[in-house]
Order: sequence, then structure tokens, then C-alpha cells
Amino acid sequence: MDKLKRVLNGKDAEEPGPLAEVIDASSLSWSTRLKGFIACFAIGVLCSILGTCLLWVPRKGLILFAVFYTLGNIASLGSTVFLMGPMNQLKRMFEPTRLIATAVMLLCLILTLCAAFWWHNKGLALIFCILQFFALAWYSISFIPYARDAVKKCVTVCIT
Repeated sequence: MDKLKRVLNGKDAEEPGPLAEVIDASSLSWSTRLKGFIACFAIGVLCSILGTCLLWVPRKGLILFAVFYTLGNIASLGSTVFLMGPMNQLKRMFEPTRLIATAVMLLCLILTLCAAFWWHNKGLALIFCILQFFALAWYSISFIPYARDAVKKCVTVCIT
């Protein structure tokens, strides 16, 4: 019956391949995508807030902050995969207009975790968290038309 519908609709009469069947079976409805986005984004915000609260823990507070803040940013960034899909997200992340912002953002995420886990350097972890914030902000505004130009002009006016 599906074959007849495809022929009548003007679509190809061939059977879909196994890859097409997997993609069709794994596609999510819009409401499920929205729920996944909200849940993943909420987890990201919760991790970031928890990391900020752990900043004042006496011994390992800065390290815990760096780890939870980074995990929160990764979860928040990953939440958009539910809206766009993983391949579309990767394509948009690595477009020429966002390539540098994406590279700096991912580098800051990695360097923050390296400073926290392997180098045990609280100062570097804090610096990389700050850079991570600015890199993620610059990456995020790249999705808003002309936002980067507006930020550049605003900074130029404030400096001069």
C-alpha cells in the first residue's frame, strides 16, 4: 500500500533502503524535540548554577566550579541538537562565519577541563571559564543576524 501511495504522490516507486528506514524510525516529533531541548537546557542551567554555588566551597571549590560550569555549557549547547538535529547542528557550527567562534569555544571547554583535572591549576581553570563564557556568548550571537556587528560597534563606542 505504501508503494502505491508513493507512486500516486509522484515519489519514487523504489523501496527505501535500510538507512532511510532507520532515519524515519528515529525521527522525533516536534513536541518530543521541544521536551528534549527543555530538559537538556534545564540540566545545563542547573549544572552551571550548581557550579557557581560550589565556587565558595573551601578546598576544591574552584575546580568543582570549572567542571560543573563546563558540563552545564556542554549540556546547554547540546540541547540545540534536539531542535536542529545532530548533523544540521554540526553543519551550522562549522560554517565559515562561525568556524573561529566554534573552535575557540570548544578549545576553551577542553582547556577548562584540562586545567581542572590534569594540571590542577585553579587560576588557569578560572581564566578558561571566563574565556569560555565570552566564547560561548560570541558563538551564540552568531545565530542572530547583525548581532556581532552591533556588539562590535557598541564596544568601539564604549572604548573611545
